Amino acid sequence: MNRNINSLTALCVLCASVAYGAAQGAENLARGQSACEALMWTRNLTITLAQVVEAADSTPRYCYVKGVISPAISYHVQLPLPENWNGRFVKWGDGGKDGDLDFADHRVAQGYAVANSNTGHDSGTEPRASFGFNNRQAEIDFGYRAIHLTVNAARTLIEAYYQRPPSYSYFEGCSTGGRQGLMEAQRYPYDFDGIIAGAPVNYYQELNTTHVFNLQGVFRNGLAGNLAYDINGDGTPESLTKINMLRNKVLAKCDANDGIVDGVIDDPLSCNFDPDLDLATVMCSGDVNADECLTRAQLQTIKDLYRGSYDSKGVPILKGKPLGSEFSWSFSVIPHKGNSMAPARMFTSGDHVNYLFYETDPGITPPDLSDPSHHPDKTRVIPEWAWWEFNIDDVTAGAGDFMRAITNATETDMSRFLLDNDGKLLLYHGWGDADAHPEPTLDYYNEVVRDTFSGDLEQAKNHTRLFMAPGMAHCGGGPGPNDWDKLAPLVDWVENGNLPDYVVATHKTDEVVDNERRVCAYPQQATYVGPARGQNNRANWVESNFTCR
Repeated sequence: MNRNINSLTALCVLCASVAYGAAQGAENLARGQSACEALMWTRNLTITLAQVVEAADSTPRYCYVKGVISPAISYHVQLPLPENWNGRFVKWGDGGKDGDLDFADHRVAQGYAVANSNTGHDSGTEPRASFGFNNRQAEIDFGYRAIHLTVNAARTLIEAYYQRPPSYSYFEGCSTGGRQGLMEAQRYPYDFDGIIAGAPVNYYQELNTTHVFNLQGVFRNGLAGNLAYDINGDGTPESLTKINMLRNKVLAKCDANDGIVDGVIDDPLSCNFDPDLDLATVMCSGDVNADECLTRAQLQTIKDLYRGSYDSKGVPILKGKPLGSEFSWSFSVIPHKGNSMAPARMFTSGDHVNYLFYETDPGITPPDLSDPSHHPDKTRVIPEWAWWEFNIDDVTAGAGDFMRAITNATETDMSRFLLDNDGKLLLYHGWGDADAHPEPTLDYYNEVVRDTFSGDLEQAKNHTRLFMAPGMAHCGGGPGPNDWDKLAPLVDWVENGNLPDYVVATHKTDEVVDNERRVCAYPQQATYVGPARGQNNRANWVESNFTCR
């Protein structure tokens, strides 16, 4: 009897506890929602929306805030509910020409407060680079202003919502986001404790004009230099045999240099592939174009893509595509049926020279960017002007210097961020990146070591690290291990002082990991130390079988 009474008493206590917990939870939710909605009236900010977003998939409920900054910067902030916040802030970087608001739900799920902006323009109404046409403020906002002001607004909202500032602030971005991260470190060195800059397009003007230079070479003389072939004679090349042949030749020459035959060149700079010598056996007889061989014009295209851009006097502008990146050339620069004769660089860089290269924009883009046979109308009030009219000599002549000062993030003295602020900079780039050339990132890192640390690499490694990922394409993808959490090692470095000597990257096929290894901090490289004579067995491509040397 007493036992039953005791059991009943315990059950009642449990029920009361559950009820109290539920009531407390409901009260917390209501409080969190009220605090979120109150952000609409945050002083000195123009807020257009503040509401709680319900949980979805792996992302818990969070407070969502949108705001505007004059004249045209839109931004939003994702704020985990107070009980879920880890005390940290992440500014999420952007890609391409931006113009929209990107979400970072995975970081919100990890407890980070996250902010992002459209960098001062709307890609829906002003696609690609057209926002910059005769609009200096939009160019400045895109170049650097929007990121900094978004950071300031986000900090204000974070402090208002949580009643305290973030304990640590981080930037995470790749491509244009990588450029933004470096721009922040150079112009606003106290905004962040740590910055991740992946595949940074910090040589922005040189890179975009190099893409145009490459396109001009491919399209010159009726596509004579095109590395795709028209098999059926319908006027549209559909075969990529030539590119695949080139890739196989490069791999045959250098894939095994690192001791492993895996379709990846670990260090393209050590590859001694010579197009003139190593392609001599596949040149077209009589220079007659065919699917299984290369013409002299096509060989020149290959050499120029590897060499990089140069002006009419041979003065170099930017280093070219790395050996081992051929797998993605058909996407970036080679026109063929699969990309509707319009490779990606035609659109992202083709209109760049119309709007973001010259101090005064030369004209509007013709209706069809993909039609180099179009004759631009010069009689219009705003004359038409097209990427195929661009003169590469304008780069070395200084015609792009004004815009370079707005968009390029190439300052190599990083003392204010790395030393005065004790900030940490984590750079990474894929050696298979055919879109943002990786070697200039390596050069930039060495120049930072020279100008910030007087050439002392060991001292520099306490503040900045560079990871060159073999076989990784632009920001991810490619035949090499290319996927790892970019933020976790930076957080551990900033907050716990654990220097990241390597990261563990994976490659997946059909969502199954089939290659895992270390990506080592420069200048070290991953070396196989697994079972003897087992280096070419995919089963041995696991992190424990590699070390950094």
